[in-house]
Order: sequence, then structure tokens, then C-alpha cells
Amino acid sequence: MPRKGEVVKREILPDPKFKSELVAKFINRIMRRGKKNLAQSMLYEALDIIHQKTKEDPLPLFQKAIETIKPVVEVRSRRVGGSTYQVPTEVRPSRRTTLAIRWILAYAKQRGEKGMAARLAGELLDASNGRGGAFKKKEDTHRMAEANKAFAHYRW
Repeated sequence: MPRKGEVVKREILPDPKFKSELVAKFINRIMRRGKKNLAQSMLYEALDIIHQKTKEDPLPLFQKAIETIKPVVEVRSRRVGGSTYQVPTEVRPSRRTTLAIRWILAYAKQRGEKGMAARLAGELLDASNGRGGAFKKKEDTHRMAEANKAFAHYRW
């Protein structure tokens, strides 16, 4: 956060295949060392695997997976009078999407399938059906916020 002025959000161009900004953000998160073509091919291959398994359009399923994983509340540490409290706060919409993408990718990397595309396809299918590592992470985050609801008055 800068002391002066406001940070201008960069405009993200939609991806070439699906013309979706969400897919473009996901590709940018997969990307390592500027290798965007590799990241694109990974995601598109994962969406092809989903299409083969479900026999339906993978884009709505992808969007449903992201929506399912988006957290509504999270806890933030707040120091008051020498002790630290976990204060539940509502999550901004842009951060919700970012967290959902981050969690899906993190849990896809931990899966056992061969190849990142297969792992990603499995995690996206699980996320859209309300199960898997990323969904468990969201549930844990909500449970933590619910448990610390008593400290909500420390919100700033």
C-alpha cells in the first residue's frame, strides 16, 4: 500500500480461446518464468480432460469450481493491548477470486495424478462437486472465522 495516491489496477486481457478474463487470470497464476504458452496448454489440456470425462462444456464447470471455492469470510490477526486476536473479516470480491485460484492450484500440485493437466482437471472437478483439498481449505477458513466470531468487535 503506497503512502501517496492509489494503486491503479492493471487491465487483464481475456484469453484467446474462451475470451474469458477469469481463465486469463488462472493462466497467469499457473505461469512460471514468463512461459505463458506452457501455462495455457496446461489449462486447456485440463479443460479438454474435463470435457472428455463429463461430456459437457468445461467453461461453466470451471466457473462453478471457482465460485464454489471463493471464501466469504477469513480471519486476520489484530494486535490489541499486548495480545493477538484472530478477527473474522469479510473478503473483498477481488481477493475472493485470487484466494480461490491460489487454493485450487496449491491443492492440484499436491495430487497424485500424472501430469499437471490431469491434476488440475481432477481438482477442478472435485471443486465443482464440493469436495477436494481446496474445498476443505475454504470450509476450514469459514470454521475458523465462525469460532472467532466473539472477536468481531475488534474489526477495524
